[in-house]
Amino acid sequence: MTNILSKSQIKNFLNTAKGDTLGGIIAAIIALPQALAFGVATGLGASAGIWSAIILSLIVCLLGCKFPLISGPTGPTAIVLASAVALYSGNPSLIISILILVGIFQLVLSFTKSSELVKFVPYPVISGFMNGVGTILIILQIAPILGHKMYSSPTETIQNLLGMFSNVSAEPIALGLLTLAIIFYSPKWLNRIIPVQLLALVAVTWISTVLQIPTERIGEISIHLPKITIPAITFTEFIKISPTALVIAIICSVETLLTTLVLDSLLKEKHNTKKVLMAHGIGNMVCGFFGLLTGAGATMRSAAAINNGATTRFASLIHAIVLLAVIFYFAPYAQEIPLAVLAGILIKIGYDIIDTKFIKVIKYAPKDDLIVALSVFLLTVFHDLIFAIGVGIVLAALLYAKRIADQTNVEVKEVYGKEIMSLETKLIKDFKYKIRVVHIDGQFFFGSATQIVSKFEELLGTKYLILNYESSAKLDISAIFALEDIVVRLKSQHIKLFIVIKNEEIKTQLENHGIAEQIGLHHIFFNEVDAIETAKKYLKRKIRKISK
Repeated sequence: MTNILSKSQIKNFLNTAKGDTLGGIIAAIIALPQALAFGVATGLGASAGIWSAIILSLIVCLLGCKFPLISGPTGPTAIVLASAVALYSGNPSLIISILILVGIFQLVLSFTKSSELVKFVPYPVISGFMNGVGTILIILQIAPILGHKMYSSPTETIQNLLGMFSNVSAEPIALGLLTLAIIFYSPKWLNRIIPVQLLALVAVTWISTVLQIPTERIGEISIHLPKITIPAITFTEFIKISPTALVIAIICSVETLLTTLVLDSLLKEKHNTKKVLMAHGIGNMVCGFFGLLTGAGATMRSAAAINNGATTRFASLIHAIVLLAVIFYFAPYAQEIPLAVLAGILIKIGYDIIDTKFIKVIKYAPKDDLIVALSVFLLTVFHDLIFAIGVGIVLAALLYAKRIADQTNVEVKEVYGKEIMSLETKLIKDFKYKIRVVHIDGQFFFGSATQIVSKFEELLGTKYLILNYESSAKLDISAIFALEDIVVRLKSQHIKLFIVIKNEEIKTQLENHGIAEQIGLHHIFFNEVDAIETAKKYLKRKIRKISK
C-alpha cells in the first residue's frame, strides 16, 4: 500500500511539474513582447520592462502566492506610469521615488480591507477606464508607426497629426502593417502552437534584419540589472509626488485583485488577497529601487499558464527563468526589434483592452451608466489619467457602490413541497436536491450581485434556484453583466435558474442583453408562486426518473 501510494504521489508530482513548466513557458512567451513594448511605451526602456517581469513574478512566487499568478508590466499600469514619467521627465530622482512609493503604498493597502472593495466597483467605471487605456495605447502608437518619436500623451499626438502625416516614412509603416496583419489574420490553430504576438515579433524583425530595412530599433538591452538607486528628495517633493504614487498603487492593486478573482474562478479556489497585495507591494518596491516598471497580476498570462496545466507557483518561477534566459542568450537579437513592430503589438494589446462587450450593448444601457462610462473615458484619454482614476473612479465609485450595497438585503430560503417531501427526504442524503429562493430586497447592482455570488458555497447541492428581484427599478449595466456571470456560474454547477421580476421593462432588458435566451423565456416569471411550482415539477420529474 505504501509503494502504491508513493508511486501515486510521484505521478501527481510529475504531472504537476509538467503542467507548471509548460504553463510557465507559455506565459513567458506571451510576456516577452509585451514586457519589451511596455518598457518602451513608458519611456523607461525595453530592459526595464523585461527585468520588471522577471523580478516581480519571482518575488510574488517566493513570498507565498501558491497559485500560478504571473505578474509583470500590464497595459493599465504601463499607461498610468507613462503619464508619471512624462510629468517628471526632467527629474529622474522623483521618478525613482514614485516607483518606490508605489510599492510602499501597495504594501500599506495590503494591511487594510481595500482588497474587499474591488468587488464594489461599478461596471461602467471599469469599462470607461479600460476603454480609455486601450484608446490611449492605440493613439500613442500612431507616431512610431509613421516613423516618428512617440509622444507622451494622446493629446500631444493628436495635436501633431498633421505634421506627422506630412512627413511619413514608408519602412516603419510597412513593418507596422505587416505586424498587425500577422497578429489579426493568423489562423486560430496557429495561435495554439505559438502566440501570434511572438510570431509577429520574430518574423518581422527577421525580415527587417535580412533586408536591412532602415528603421529605428530598440537598441541595447542590458543583461545586467540596473544599479540600485536611493533617491534623496525633500519633504515638499514627497508631498508633491505622493498622490501620483498612491493612484498608481491603487491601479496596480485593483488590476491584481481582478486577476486574482479570475484565477479563483479558473482554479475553483479562494486565495488570500491580502497576501497577494503584500507580495506585489514588496515586488514593486524592489523594482522601484532598480528603476524598473511597476506591475500587477497579468490576467491573460496567468490564465494562459493555467489553461496549459499550471496549478502552483512553480509556473511563476519557470516564467521568470525563461525570461532571464532570453536576456542572457537572446539580448543581441532583441536589440534589433524595430519600434514599429512593438507599436503594432501595442495596438493589438490596446484593442484587446477595449471593452467590446459593453460597446455591443451600449444602445440598451441605462443613461446613468452611459454618462459614468463616457465621463471616465473622456477624462482618462483627454484630461489626466491619474486624475480620472484617483478622483472619479476609485474613491467616488467604490465608496458609493459599497454604501448602496450595504442597503441591499439578500435572503436565502429553502422551499419544499409536501407532495415530494418523502421522495426528496429519501434522496437528499445522496443527491441533495433542493429548491431555493434568493430574494433581493433593494436595488440589484454590481455590489449586491457580488453578494449573491459569494453565497454560491451555500448553494452546493441545489438543483433549482429562484432569483426573486423584488424591486421594480430597471437593472443597471453592472447588474446585467453580473447576472450573466451568475448564469454562467450556475450552469457550470448544473443548477437551473428561474428569475422572478416585477414588470415587462425588466423582461425587455433581459431579452435585449441575451440573458433571457441563456436562461430560457419559460424560466422568467412575474410571480414567485409560479416559479416555485415550475421548479417543483422539474424536481418531481427528476426524482421519478432516478427512482426508476
